[in-house]
Amino acid sequence: MFSVSQFFSKNLNRTNIVSMIFTALLTAVASEFKLIPFNGEAFRFGLGSITFFLLVLIRPPASYIQTGIFTGITVVFFRIFGDMIFELAPFWPSFKNHLPAFLFYFLFAFGFGILKLEKYKTLPFLLGVVAAGLEFIGNSAEHFMRYWFVNHVNFGFREWALLSGVALFRSYFVIGLYSSITVSEQKKRMQEMLEVGSELYAESLYLKKSMDHIERITASSHDLYRKLKKERHRELSVQALLITQEIHEVKKDAQRILSGLSKITMQKRNKVIKLSDVLKLVVTANEKYSEMLRKKISFHLLMSIDFETDQQIPLLALLNNLTANSVESIENNGEIDLEIFEESAHTCFVIKDSGKGIHSEDISIIFEPGYTTKFNDFGVAATGIGLSHVQEIICTFEGHIQVNSLGEGTIFQIKIPTRNIRK
Repeated sequence: MFSVSQFFSKNLNRTNIVSMIFTALLTAVASEFKLIPFNGEAFRFGLGSITFFLLVLIRPPASYIQTGIFTGITVVFFRIFGDMIFELAPFWPSFKNHLPAFLFYFLFAFGFGILKLEKYKTLPFLLGVVAAGLEFIGNSAEHFMRYWFVNHVNFGFREWALLSGVALFRSYFVIGLYSSITVSEQKKRMQEMLEVGSELYAESLYLKKSMDHIERITASSHDLYRKLKKERHRELSVQALLITQEIHEVKKDAQRILSGLSKITMQKRNKVIKLSDVLKLVVTANEKYSEMLRKKISFHLLMSIDFETDQQIPLLALLNNLTANSVESIENNGEIDLEIFEESAHTCFVIKDSGKGIHSEDISIIFEPGYTTKFNDFGVAATGIGLSHVQEIICTFEGHIQVNSLGEGTIFQIKIPTRNIRK
């Protein structure tokens, strides 16, 4: 025999059951925040349907029908329990009074399941029409059931019009909330993807440089092999050839890795976003970085130009590197100013910090690979490749960078031809 427990356990794992219970309980509580529009009617408009609709949009259940049945039962018994505790009402009259609410949630969820709600998520206008229609059907069925079970009060034109209007309002209100949540989540995911993309881009530049060294070492090793062979040093020439072959294998592996990184960063660069979005990402990322370092740093962003760019990945790698260096140069408290403006046919980026500055004799070498003033707690130096990446990126954009140290604080001024970064 098919039992109720089998019905609810079918196709439901532990996570789905917890989600269904959460939806039912939250809907039951929200339904108690209500408005009773019709005199002499127990019919009411509450936040229950809004909550239920929003929750199934955010996390679609494994079964809409099972979720609707469980939610309907929970709402009915939640209300009965409230009547018996706070109003000392008998069970049976309270049960008959609240049972019609079950029909609403059952039909509401049944409609979502039959019409396959998922396929309407990308069509908000149509989704609103579908949800409003299902809510109107559910409310109408609830009223008719209440009419037969409880009090024989019928609706006139005004009441039916109000049912329709409330159904439309609540449906599009939920869709607006859901859209704002999804837009926020998409923006967060885009920020994470761009940050990862910028790091991969910087690493690909470093790998590209390493490959140039590997190419030169391969050529030198092969040249050594030929010389040893010519001078008839058989054992040494064989050893040199083996070394050359091993280096060549390393080069091929590096080429495959670089090819993969290049594809990823190019895919992320295809999406067009605004320059202001890139700068906001830089500020947000470095605010978090300064908090992680337990520093109190104020960031000031001033932009007098904005445009769409498809070079967001290299720009993010460039500006993040410089801004992170500014964060690290500040002892405990300080300020970082970022200014972007247009000068002639160039876009200018100015990053100014109130850090410890750079010694004048070091300015000419700070972009050399390996240069660093940063050491960890064990005295181990940093890689010193961040600023060399910065210079490499600026070169690819046909721009140039100027550094001024004020004794206390540093100013990085970058000029890039606008045509190279503007979409």
